[in-house]
Amino acid sequence: MMFDNIGVAASGVAVYRKWLDAVSDNIANINDASPTTGPAFQERFIQAQPIAGDFGGAVVASTPAGNAEGRLVLEPNHPLADEQGYVRYPDMDLSEQMGYLIMAQRGYQANLAVADRAHGAYEAALQLGKNA
Repeated sequence: MMFDNIGVAASGVAVYRKWLDAVSDNIANINDASPTTGPAFQERFIQAQPIAGDFGGAVVASTPAGNAEGRLVLEPNHPLADEQGYVRYPDMDLSEQMGYLIMAQRGYQANLAVADRAHGAYEAALQLGKNA
């Protein structure tokens, strides 16, 4: 019971870490061009769900992928362009991804702070027990 706070925070850190990984992957591939005959890079998402039971916390339930159709852009000089001059790009917005990145980073930091504070409280309790 006493260490549940650290366990809940650790599960939150794991979920937010996965979200940070997904968003950074999205940002890294936001300008990836593909031929029109193939799929565009698919945006990565993270879906979390609560852990049932007394412990609490969260876990990554699934990592669905975004739209493979992407968006067609007319770039006749691109080496991957089709006969009509189109290239397929992912249908993602950089400003939206940056917003997700900030939210995931703040959630990650908050869960680390909870774990750190719980650890400090447990150490203080142990020191009180030594002095008693």
